[in-house]
Amino acid sequence: MRQDKLNLETHEWAREMLRIGNRAAKRAQEENRKKGIPNVYDFNGHLYYELPNGELTKEDPYPLSREPDSDEEKC
Repeated sequence: MRQDKLNLETHEWAREMLRIGNRAAKRAQEENRKKGIPNVYDFNGHLYYELPNGELTKEDPYPLSREPDSDEEKC
């Protein structure tokens, strides 16, 4: 019989890594807000931008930073 359950040590390690990652992401979001940099989120394959004023939009606040489409001429 195959054992699918994680042992306690592995489970505790995974929870600690998740806690560290969540804390780092939250700090990065807060730092971006202070610097006026939008936070970008992906929900079901759609990008959403949280602007420094808290507004959520699907419109890229930096449209000139996008790479040209494959149809556009590249230099």
